[in-house]
Order: sequence, then C-alpha cells, then structure tokens
Amino acid sequence: MSDTPRMASRVSFPFPPWTTIAPLLAVVGLAMAWNRDLPGAAVAVVMALLAGAVLAAVHHAEVVAHRVGEPYGSLVLAVAVTIIEVALILTLMFSGSGETESLARDTVFAAVMITCNGIVGLSILVGAIHRPVVLFHAEGTGAALATVTTLATLSLVLPTFTTTTPGPQFSPSQLAFVAVTALSLYGLFVAVQTGRHRDYFLPVATAENTVDDESHADPPSRRTAAVSFGLLLVALVAVVGNAKVVSPTIERTVEAVGLPLSVVGVTIALLVLLPETLAAVRAAQRDRLQVSLNLAFGSAMASIGLTIPAIALSSWWLPVPLHLGLSGGHTVLLALTVVVAVLTVVPGRATLLQAGVHLALLAAYFFLTVSP
Repeated sequence: MSDTPRMASRVSFPFPPWTTIAPLLAVVGLAMAWNRDLPGAAVAVVMALLAGAVLAAVHHAEVVAHRVGEPYGSLVLAVAVTIIEVALILTLMFSGSGETESLARDTVFAAVMITCNGIVGLSILVGAIHRPVVLFHAEGTGAALATVTTLATLSLVLPTFTTTTPGPQFSPSQLAFVAVTALSLYGLFVAVQTGRHRDYFLPVATAENTVDDESHADPPSRRTAAVSFGLLLVALVAVVGNAKVVSPTIERTVEAVGLPLSVVGVTIALLVLLPETLAAVRAAQRDRLQVSLNLAFGSAMASIGLTIPAIALSSWWLPVPLHLGLSGGHTVLLALTVVVAVLTVVPGRATLLQAGVHLALLAAYFFLTVSP
C-alpha cells in the first residue's frame, strides 16, 4: 500500500519543473535550429533537448491516461504521435528531395516492425524478468493484431502484386479504396476498444497490479489533464521537429559510412516512437502488460490507419509518385512477424522466450536495413 501515495504524487499538480521546461526549451531550440546547417556542438544540444522532450512526453501522457482511464489512455499517445508523424512525412515528400517516393512506405513499415517486435518484445522482457509469466487478454490483443495484419497487408503488401499500374504502387481508385478501408477499420477498432468490449483491453488483475494500480490513486483534475495534454502536444512537436533538424546530420553520417538511405528513416522512426516505448516499458514494470500491448499494437494500427488515408488524400499534390509496396525481403519479415505475434498472443500469457523471439526479429530487420 505504500506505493499509492507515490503514484498519486506523480500525477498531481503542479508538475515537476523539468516536465514543463523541457518541452518549451525543445520548441525554442527547434525554432532556432530550423532550416539551418548546424555544427556538431549544436547538433549535440538539439539531441539533448530532444531527449528531454521525449521524457516529458511520457510523463504527460501518463497524466492524461490516468485522467481518462484505460483503454482511452493508451490511445492518447498513439494518435498524437501518428498525427505528427504524418505531418513530418508530408513535409519531406513535398520537399521532393532524395528518394521520397518510398518515404511513407518505409516509415510505416518501420513503425510496424518497431512496435510489433520492439515494443512488444521489450515490454514482455521487462515484465517477465521478475515474474515467470506475464498475463494479458488474448481476446483484445488478438483483435488488435488481426486489425494490424489486415491493414499492413492491404497497404504495404498488396501494391506489389496489383497490375493496373506498374511498379509497387496503387492506381488512384485502388488507393482510395485502401485509404477508406484503413480509416474505417481503425475507427471500428477504436469503437470496439472503448465501447462494447472495453474489458478486453484493461489490465489483467494480479496480486501485484491490484496493489500498485493507478486506479487506487486520485485521478488528476480536469485542469491538470488539460495542461498535460497541451504540454504533451508541445513535446511531441518538439520530438518530431528536432528529429527532422538532426536528420541531415544523420543522413550525412549514413552516406559517409556507406549505409543505405533507408537507415535515416529507421533512425527517425526510432526517435518518434521513443515516448510510446518508454510508456510501454513503464507499464510493463508495474505488471500492466495489457497497457503495453495496447500501446504497441495501437501505435502500429494508428500509423497505418491514419497515415495511409492522409497520404492518399495528399497524393494529388505530391511532386513524386507514391510507392507503397514492400520488397520481397521485407514482405517475408512482415509475414514472420505476424506468425510469431499470433503464437505470442493466443495463449494470453508470455515468457522471456517470446520476448527474445520478437527482439531477434527486430534485430534482423535492423541488420537487413543496414545490409540489404
């Protein structure tokens, strides 16, 4: 019972000073560094500000999540990050520099692999270190996985095999159909998650999380949650914006060592997904693996279900063609990820072995990105 006051104080107002200062400083740094060629010392400062914004985003996401409760709280960070991710993709694609025709595909696929293997594997690893088995609801997690699989196949695999237009891209009518389908499936899932089958997405009650459960602490006030939501958005803008600021330096470094340019997209995806990763790990530490899985699969789902429709709508004005179809190697990795995820989800429990398998798949993806 001694943990309850600690958790209550963590979500109470006023916030720790750094959680307010860090996002604001990161935005100021972003404004000063935007569209400038930065020296090495300035890049290091921007990276430090980015890290502070990431940590602040996790804190404010937890405050908002505690106010609205699960499973609504898990949607907050996923949707916010995805909206800003879409803005970043469109900004880079409209610039017309580099091989931007495949940027949306590379970003979405990186998000799917990082969430479904990285966040899932790391969360299970953290949760299972001190427990033989970690528990979650197979019904809710299985439904999320099925939705992610359908969205990923329709959006990223199917374009490689259609014949109306040459290359790994949809015709305008095909793209419109997939965009409407993706948005509809995402909306349907959110309705199910927050409505009729809400219980499937709540943490499984155990001896540990009934004691160290945030529901025992008084929720933050509406004013506190509103301020946190505003600072969360500021922090996320700073994360994505500063990631874009340092991306030229990352790109030059990648080219200097002879790595593929796709490494840049993976690096930016890792930076953007850091807040969700840290939030998922902290939930797993409190034996709330269901929250971690909600974040992981919800983020993958939002990344496809919101990104593809937005890109499709913008494709009329894009200066480059939109390539969505995956290569053969990436298609194999996606199929293997789906099979492994199904075997992880079906029992409703997981051990260190499942964590190791998912993390091995993520390592394979990273390695093949560097050495295709």
